[in-house]
Amino acid sequence: MLAPITVTTLNNQIKSLLESHYLNIMVEGEVSRVTYHGSGHLYFTLKDKNSAISCVMFKGNNQKLKFRVEEGMQVIIGGGISVYTPRGSYQINCATMEPAGSGALALAYEQLKSKLESKGYFEQSIKKALPKSPSHIALITSGTGAALQDMLNVAQKRWPLVKITLFDTIVQGESAAPSIAKNIALADKIGAEVIVIGRGGGSLEDLWAFNEEKVADAIYQASTPLVSAVGHEIDFLISDFTADLRAPTPSAAMELILPDQNEMRLYIDTLMTNFNHQFKKILEQKSKLLEHQQALLKQNSFTTKLSLYQSEINNLQANYHNTLQLILNNKSAQLEQLHKNYQLNNPSTKDRSGYAQISKDGALIALEKLTDGDIFSTQTSQVEITAKVLEVKQNKDTK
Repeated sequence: MLAPITVTTLNNQIKSLLESHYLNIMVEGEVSRVTYHGSGHLYFTLKDKNSAISCVMFKGNNQKLKFRVEEGMQVIIGGGISVYTPRGSYQINCATMEPAGSGALALAYEQLKSKLESKGYFEQSIKKALPKSPSHIALITSGTGAALQDMLNVAQKRWPLVKITLFDTIVQGESAAPSIAKNIALADKIGAEVIVIGRGGGSLEDLWAFNEEKVADAIYQASTPLVSAVGHEIDFLISDFTADLRAPTPSAAMELILPDQNEMRLYIDTLMTNFNHQFKKILEQKSKLLEHQQALLKQNSFTTKLSLYQSEINNLQANYHNTLQLILNNKSAQLEQLHKNYQLNNPSTKDRSGYAQISKDGALIALEKLTDGDIFSTQTSQVEITAKVLEVKQNKDTK
């Protein structure tokens, strides 16, 4: 008959047996009852249609996951069986986890992309416009990378007047995302007109820092227009969607940002030609207007008006002299006529023997008008006689 053992002894024996035989296992199943504990540990159940087993992934391993474990996700976990002696329960202590059917990075990428899209990080309405001819660009890239030299060469060729400030940045590995995010915040404060974050091509793992949420947050929070120029043309990263502009390569970023000095020279030549044409046209129009104004001014000038008034005065003077001469001539003729009449009627010229002037009541009267008894005067230039008609006799020849 077997000797009895304690429960603790049994659990210890089971623990030793299970943990030594299932030290390194790979198990596939569906995740359920996911719990992210405040301690940083991850608890969940892995199941298929017939069975289930408890699982734990402690903080150290959990922090290495690139994706977030969600309910119903099909995963492959790697680890070993561990037994919790006080309760006689066992579970899988997970060291690694991969999504079944797709890589962890691909899943993490899609998860973060969906999350940031729902937060509005990719909205076109919030994208900032880039200046047409920036005078200052901040580059966030490795100071020893080929991407930096490519960008500097393109900048020198296209627009050598631009000022470039380099923020030497870690662009690969676990320290890359914090370095990128930090330098974005620094570059945002120096007054640059554009920020470019970039590096050359590589694998998804090499470029992963530009898919980190902290980098997306830094891009979203920057007030300076930002261009993402990471990898090759076929690579699309979270930074590309969050940035104000995505460039397929670092070199292409500088070509998109900076004007071409040769094109600018041609443009300036065109502007000068158009300017000269328009200036000549305007000058001709203004010259004609000036000539018209000069003509109007001449017509209405003081000198012209004075000449006009002088001409009017001269005409008036001429008319005055002509009129006065005419009046004088008329008056002279009248005077001459009066003089002649006077000479004809001058009493001294009429004092001929036997002739005298007859008047009655102070008025001249013809002799034929006198009647019997009229008192009248008869006079010459020398003598006046008052007389009375005694008798009027008519000559027979006048009847």
